Amino acid sequence: MTVSSKTEDLEAFICVVDTGSFSAAANLMDEQVAKVSRAVTRLEKSLCVTLFNRTTRRIELTEEGELFLRYARQALNTIEQGEEALKLLRFSPAGKLRVDAASPFVFHQLTPILKGFNEAFPDITLEITSHDSIIDLLEHKTDIAIRIGDLADSNLHARLLGRSKLHLVASPDYLSKFVGNEPLIDLPYHNLIGFTDAPHLNVWPLLSPQQLKFSISASSGETVRQLCIAGHGIALLSNFMVRQDIKAGRLVEVFTEQIISPNRREAVQAVYYQNSGVSSRISAFLDYIAPRLTL
Repeated sequence: MTVSSKTEDLEAFICVVDTGSFSAAANLMDEQVAKVSRAVTRLEKSLCVTLFNRTTRRIELTEEGELFLRYARQALNTIEQGEEALKLLRFSPAGKLRVDAASPFVFHQLTPILKGFNEAFPDITLEITSHDSIIDLLEHKTDIAIRIGDLADSNLHARLLGRSKLHLVASPDYLSKFVGNEPLIDLPYHNLIGFTDAPHLNVWPLLSPQQLKFSISASSGETVRQLCIAGHGIALLSNFMVRQDIKAGRLVEVFTEQIISPNRREAVQAVYYQNSGVSSRISAFLDYIAPRLTL
């Protein structure tokens, strides 16, 4: 068996483990189920062990499979790092890099600096996707995800890119209803703008916790920003997406003394799987964007 075919079999084995089934692994690898099954069978024959206990409903690793998995991941990482090292001897970083971030981060942070990145690394092909909810990197074939706030994923590497303060903001048009353009009534009595699909984002880090009721909600942070600019009420948004609005007078900070800072929602982090060596593409991307972000 060649090194190439052995590597492919290891990749198939690990993908079956990570996805939980042969069919899911085949879908992720864009291969036929039979091909993935043959790859695992070849691996079992070469090792003279059974890696999976298979039933009609589920599969699970055998004791031997659990033991071998650790070494299989290490082997693929070493091979990947070796390939990257060889590429760097001859070329600059090259290949496809899939990056995911919430739409406001893409619009306000990545879009302005990606032209420079493309010029600096012309051999890297970027694929940018936008999800306002947390995605599974394996399922979406994503190399890097930019996430706002603390991380719950213990199996992800994380690189802190910085912190972005939170601001309570409203439009001058909304505030014009109040004497002297100041909201003189307590926060819960205002029109508040929240998030539809992320209840944790509707728990604001206030010095004095209050029961908040939202008059309008949206699934996208960028939509929340636009609703706020349009005068629908007060929203809690990150500095990286409203900094220019505050500077231009489209939005005004309110209740500045009521926000706890630092807080768990301020961290901006890049995440990627621990079981994949940090490739030159990922390093090049993060090293480029980190000092250019305006958080």
